[in-house]
Amino acid sequence: MSGLRAGWRLARAFVHVLAGWLTIQLLFPRLGPAQREARVQAWARRMLQLLGIGLQLRGQPPARGPLLLVANHISWLDILVLHAARHCRFVSKSQVRQWPLIGPLATGAGTLYIERESRRDALRVVHQMAASLRAGDVLAVFPEGTTSDGMDLLPFHSNLLQAAVAAQAPVQPVALQFLETRTGRTSLSPCYIGDDTLVGSLWRTVTGPAITAVVAFGEPQDADGRDRRAWAADLREAVQHLRR
Repeated sequence: MSGLRAGWRLARAFVHVLAGWLTIQLLFPRLGPAQREARVQAWARRMLQLLGIGLQLRGQPPARGPLLLVANHISWLDILVLHAARHCRFVSKSQVRQWPLIGPLATGAGTLYIERESRRDALRVVHQMAASLRAGDVLAVFPEGTTSDGMDLLPFHSNLLQAAVAAQAPVQPVALQFLETRTGRTSLSPCYIGDDTLVGSLWRTVTGPAITAVVAFGEPQDADGRDRRAWAADLREAVQHLRR
């Protein structure tokens, strides 16, 4: 794609971000939870269209909560893609709350924030997640704890799974992949690892070959007597299987 066309695509995406920010500031206070969720999902789907990213769903997204989604983590695009597939509340690092424009968007979408370096804060967030699950919410976490190139899975951390154990809520494995639309090969354009910058990853995404985000939903699981570490290992295997 030419630089001019890519720049036009990014300009339209930026306007869409501003429109989302205004919606959260002006309209969300007058909307109920279901209406907000529908707005977030529609906004995310439109953003994917503006960026030229297709969306393919496999399996069955959850119809309702309480439920915890666990997914592999590849890119800054993951949250957008999951919102487009099914609105959910994410657990994200606390720094996101301070980002210009993005922070208010994340907060308006119901994000829960965690200080990753603080063990005490992790415990607070687990309690908050458990309360949210008991209230019937659909939450989502990335148990790898960081992004990868998507070619394989990192180990799954089990800390946040304690919320599902405490709330006796099911967990649904989800596999994310970014594929070149024409060839079906794995695309590395959206990766956000190592020395990658957000701007660089975004530019690669809009200038490279067209990509499709594939979201594969597995079957929800109950703990069935497993502790959180055993459950995390089994969920990792489930996500690995969904990627094949």
